[in-house]
Amino acid sequence: MNIITRFPPSPTGLIHVGTAKTALLNYLFAKKHNGKVILRWEDTDRARSKKEYEQNIFETLEWLGLTFNEVHHQSERTLIYQKHIGKLIAEGKAYFSEESTVINAREGSEEEDDDEVKVVSNEKRVIRFKNPNKVITFTDLLRGDISVDTTELGDFVIARTIEEPLYHLAVVIDDFEMGITHIIRGEDGIYNTPRQILIQEALGAPRPTYCHFPFILGADRSKLSKRNGSIPVSEYKNMGILPDAFINYLALLGWNPGTTQEIFTREELIEAFSLERIQKSGAIFDLEKLLWFNREHIKRMPDQEFKKQVLSFLPEQFKALPQWSDERLTKALSDIKERISTLKDVAELAESGDFTYFFATPTFTLEALIPKAKKGESITLDTVATHLQKVIVLLDPLSETSWNKEAVKGALWDYATEVGRAEVLWPLRFLLSGRDKSPDPFTLSEILGKQETLTRIKSTLSLISPKA
Repeated sequence: MNIITRFPPSPTGLIHVGTAKTALLNYLFAKKHNGKVILRWEDTDRARSKKEYEQNIFETLEWLGLTFNEVHHQSERTLIYQKHIGKLIAEGKAYFSEESTVINAREGSEEEDDDEVKVVSNEKRVIRFKNPNKVITFTDLLRGDISVDTTELGDFVIARTIEEPLYHLAVVIDDFEMGITHIIRGEDGIYNTPRQILIQEALGAPRPTYCHFPFILGADRSKLSKRNGSIPVSEYKNMGILPDAFINYLALLGWNPGTTQEIFTREELIEAFSLERIQKSGAIFDLEKLLWFNREHIKRMPDQEFKKQVLSFLPEQFKALPQWSDERLTKALSDIKERISTLKDVAELAESGDFTYFFATPTFTLEALIPKAKKGESITLDTVATHLQKVIVLLDPLSETSWNKEAVKGALWDYATEVGRAEVLWPLRFLLSGRDKSPDPFTLSEILGKQETLTRIKSTLSLISPKA
């Protein structure tokens, strides 16, 4: 069987986590089976469908790397709907009805996050489906056989006019015409399925395979939505979440690969994915867990790609610092990686001065160079100066080519151990960074290079002993 799935967003709002989950599961399943996944814009709600929403959804999907084999707009398929509606009426399976009640145009929509009030239309004449009043039994891949007596549904409305189908009819026609083999959607779609199967049978359409997965839950264990804290997926991009990290976390929300593995590449997810391993209960969206996934993916990023991302988040004024250089940024990348959870953290570190010292000589009070003395000891600036002079003597013989943190540590360690590590290493680290918290002095020295390291030590010595 050639697998064909679909992702049918409505461009009536920004894309949220629940909708992104639907897109991801359809994508993974189709790719796993070398099938097709179709992007189908359900944009017949003309009052609420906006191009800016469509653009947001499209750009978010593009950022996530979710690609599609075909793209369709329901608004461009009027003639197809007209043909099928006419056929249903001609065969006595649907009929015109005079109405005095309000019709919900979006009843049953698959938009999980669309929990705002639906737009309604007060039609005087609509088209109703003639319900055969039968029991419908269908198989859900997660929940087994489900039986529903459709009698209680009555003759439900399927179109405003012969050219304007409502949700249930449009999706069935589209699924039929596009050859959809699997419908993978949120669990609220279970309630739509009996109506849609009745329409399928009336059209002579084959029945797709169904899989209704649980909702993603908020911290209060209710369905994650705009109302309980869900934010547009594009906001995660803006805060510096990596698309691969977001995909990785989203896939594991309610799905178990059957192993202890947590960090997956996209290719590994596709290879491991199966609908049968989707859990039947909803999983809670946890921002802290997402940040953990992001940290892990950042650590695994190739240096060149990470550098590119860092540059895109750094403020422009930061790149104008007096000692800015591409080479020094490259050296600092490993330290930056260890200190951030999101790419936006890079900008925040830069703005707070937390690694400005890599690219500008820090300023500080000389007293800050004095380490905390043990009881009974007295450490003065003269003592600091003596140790720094010795540091210069020990480091100067190292060549530029052999200059790295291991070599610097090897040159200083015995002396620091002999006279007191804090007495030697604290002032060295502080004069190189100007901060109470920073990388160790060996790492700082490697990033700054031999020349800049020795320059900063000598400049500090000149301030301690101006006449020396």
